[in-house]
Amino acid sequence: MMKKLVIAGANGFLGRYLSRWFLDCGWEVVGLSRGGGVAEGVTDLRWDGRTLGEWAASLDGAEVLVNLAGRSVNCRYHEKNRKLIMDSRVESTSILGEAIRACEKPPKLWMNSSTATIYRHAEDGPQSELEGEIGTGFSVGIARAWEEAFFKSHIPGEVRKIALRSSMVIANEPGTVYDYLYKISQLGLGGAMAGGRQRVSWIHIADFCQALEWFIENPRAEGVYNVTAPGPEENREVMRQFREIAGRGFGLPAARWMLEVGTFVMRTEAEMVTKSRWVVPTRLLAEGFVFQWPELGGALRDLKKWPEFSVLER
Repeated sequence: MMKKLVIAGANGFLGRYLSRWFLDCGWEVVGLSRGGGVAEGVTDLRWDGRTLGEWAASLDGAEVLVNLAGRSVNCRYHEKNRKLIMDSRVESTSILGEAIRACEKPPKLWMNSSTATIYRHAEDGPQSELEGEIGTGFSVGIARAWEEAFFKSHIPGEVRKIALRSSMVIANEPGTVYDYLYKISQLGLGGAMAGGRQRVSWIHIADFCQALEWFIENPRAEGVYNVTAPGPEENREVMRQFREIAGRGFGLPAARWMLEVGTFVMRTEAEMVTKSRWVVPTRLLAEGFVFQWPELGGALRDLKKWPEFSVLER
């Protein structure tokens, strides 16, 4: 009998990759989406992320639930968007908890998205799960409320919970961070941003998928995990690596004020670039997970060489 994985937010960038990964492993994948757009081969069920519906029956007998639902943070943080970002995360997490409580046979594992942005701006040292310092501000507040809704959800005790404090996931796909940084590097604009000393935490899409597979296979894994590569780099080094794969020896730098103007025009926030996210996967490394792509240079070269998901090596 095929094992069943349910992915809430299966129509998003990560949801589509994760779906294809587990379909390739021989799993049955059920996707919860608001309007379609899931990967081929996925059973697509509609939900609104707020209320119970027919979709809830899909959790009964499922092996694993992964919640990736949440309005994109790649937007301006005005009052309306702040509410949408918060509500989409907290409400979807809460309603999934209700659905699990109603199951006769609940999932063995519930993995819920969180974010590495929960830690403070750090240029002075790495932030681990045990010793990292939680930051302040809107984005951190979102992360804290998200995790609180997850861990305070009253579900059967045999269900393992893992909060995925994920960093930037890089994959060669239109509209992603990789795509944007590669293109501006090609145009000669790939210089250091806001001084370039802020750290950038990242993870290759294949390592992200493998990490979630590892969580499933390791029944003692539980709690909070930083899902990020062990080699975070300063922004200026990240941009140098992108210039290298783009074949450009020079890139114009961007001062902080330029980023503020640019991100306003692009309807996003400069914090996406200027915050120093020096986050390390202490628990994953200590518990035996092996990264296929621990260094950024190798990861970028791999993604440029193999842009299609179907050729990612397991």
